[in-house]
Amino acid sequence: MVETPAPGTPAPEPPAVEASGEYGILASGLTKHFGSTPAVDGIDLRVREGEFFGFLGPNGAGKTTTIRMLCGLLRPTAGRVWIAGRELANEPLAVKREIGVLPEEVGLYERLTGREFLEFAGRMHGLDLEETRRRSGDLLELLDLAEARDKLIIDYSMGMKKKTAFAAALIHGPKVMFLDEPFGGIDPISVRAIRDVLRQLTERRTTIFFTTHVMEVAERLCTRVAIINRGRIVGEGGVAELRAKAQAGDRSRGGDSTLEDIFLKLVEARVDEETLSWL
Repeated sequence: MVETPAPGTPAPEPPAVEASGEYGILASGLTKHFGSTPAVDGIDLRVREGEFFGFLGPNGAGKTTTIRMLCGLLRPTAGRVWIAGRELANEPLAVKREIGVLPEEVGLYERLTGREFLEFAGRMHGLDLEETRRRSGDLLELLDLAEARDKLIIDYSMGMKKKTAFAAALIHGPKVMFLDEPFGGIDPISVRAIRDVLRQLTERRTTIFFTTHVMEVAERLCTRVAIINRGRIVGEGGVAELRAKAQAGDRSRGGDSTLEDIFLKLVEARVDEETLSWL
């Protein structure tokens, strides 16, 4: 359950920046426990409107749990969330109208065709039928799904399903998009098309919250990143800023550290050269 203050204690005020409208995502003290185990441990997030924000971490660090709480799919143990200026706890439906979500594991209505599913998604978001069909057609063409538009989704490959889920997350023109490992299983041509679309979205002030395990992709796309490890933020900033922090007191690599080098240092990764010494 969400932590509540003692009787008579006034609720904490939202961050001062919340009212300014310059942030797409705000989270304060965001926490999630599963039993006695903290999956996310009191993190704060400030993601500006129109920012391409990378959220990086090893497996089990709390990335997907964080996204689910930010989207309203999982209730936090404690903490508060604002999306596009609205507090999630007070206006959950209004927030969900403003967001698009591509989860790592997509769940689609597989007995619909790709075209039918996108039309369903558009209509659920309040688009009229003509506009829904126009946008569906554009997205199917962009993502190289036009020839398969009338095939049942159950017959799609995993990459095709992921592209369909991306199109459904985008069709209503959300103000904030949450993308959990969006490029897994997708062919290089479609990856390029999706990257171009995401850049256009940020130019139009859409906020992108993005997780990936591919550091080169994050370094190429993200204006700023946060690195989470064991439920806590261990680094945040632009790549140059993180590089400076990671190398403080360690000049062994000079100034050429990649985002992967920075990531491994901040999460204190160790490679045991004796592991599988029999190979």
